[in-house]
Amino acid sequence: MASRFFPSRRTGLALAAGCFLFSALAAANVRPGDLSVSQIEEQLQNCPLVESLNEHKRATTPETASLTSRIFAVLFPSTPAVNSLLATLYISGPPNFLLALCPPNIDPSSLSIMVAFAVGGLLGDTLFHLLPEIFLGEDSPDHVSFVMVEPNKNLLLGLGIMVGFFTFVAMDKALRIATGGQGHDHSHGHTHEDSTTASSTGANTNGQSGELKQRKSTKSAQEDGSKDETTEKEINPSVKMAGYLNLIADFTHNITDGLALSSSFYASPTIGATTTVAVFFHEIPHEVGDFALLVQSGFSKRKAMGAQFVTAVGAFLGTLIGIAVQEFGGHGDVLEDSTVSGLWGTSLSWGDMLLPFTAGTFLYVGTVAVIPELLETGKDKGAEIRKTLTQFLAVAVGAGIMLAISWD
Repeated sequence: MASRFFPSRRTGLALAAGCFLFSALAAANVRPGDLSVSQIEEQLQNCPLVESLNEHKRATTPETASLTSRIFAVLFPSTPAVNSLLATLYISGPPNFLLALCPPNIDPSSLSIMVAFAVGGLLGDTLFHLLPEIFLGEDSPDHVSFVMVEPNKNLLLGLGIMVGFFTFVAMDKALRIATGGQGHDHSHGHTHEDSTTASSTGANTNGQSGELKQRKSTKSAQEDGSKDETTEKEINPSVKMAGYLNLIADFTHNITDGLALSSSFYASPTIGATTTVAVFFHEIPHEVGDFALLVQSGFSKRKAMGAQFVTAVGAFLGTLIGIAVQEFGGHGDVLEDSTVSGLWGTSLSWGDMLLPFTAGTFLYVGTVAVIPELLETGKDKGAEIRKTLTQFLAVAVGAGIMLAISWD
């Protein structure tokens, strides 16, 4: 048991608070094993030494809330369940409406800077917010907090992170098998090249026919143009199938986003808000890239936008599943016979495992799924150096925003 306030005094505080706790329990004829973690925390707050630390902490805490805290309070004013649904609406609505401003022939590779910014946001949220919250909990502005070292609890949390990571490995592998070896991100570039080649071929055909038939009437030229358009719209079946498989992958990915939002808000309002920001940063290039792939697969701009709105339902589904797990997943409390009712003999519940699962998925998306795309280089060394510096700057800005929110 160790205090997370005044680290230089950590050992002394733990001993003093522990001595007070066991003295109080002995006076009340209560065994430590009869108490849950929350009840032990409550007993520790009654320790005179801890009470004095609480008074000092409240006296040194700024009276006025920070700007980010006030903004988050306006955006997320209710319970964790309601705030989770609001966050899902925020990350699903605006990015999809932005697609109306995107040209149909957008090149997904031009989104590399935006993707780098999203990577910084996802990794920043994972390293600055999620992982500290998973293993240590969140600090409170009103009182000092204690970390209860519980056998096998950290191991189970680490297992949850690994399960989340390899869940996305399995999803990516399945998609690569279904599309003949092309992953979700890399398929964007390949299909774009295919469609570009088809367009170029069509343009050359138009030029040749124009040279051979310069004296054709306007009506005949219009008829030939309509035939060329029909030829251009004939999409390779594998490319068209990749578009539909991408919709399935996008729907599944959005479910995990919803799980991430719900688990984060049940952990704390701050973690929920920062996770919403990170997911929002990621969703913009993700949605634009998927939109471009659908257009290249034969969708019209309107149908591609409609399909993206349909996949957004997955985020709400994931949020509702996460809320149900949190509300009905049970709580890991210590019973009167000193047996623990949580998972595998710990105080953890199924709801507590959603946040580690989220951290694992974020680690995969922010590293394995995206970093290879940022490592791709061209032959122009000077241009690649400038591009790399810009990408690193974008990563630093994304991570810096997460750090600033956490620090504030």
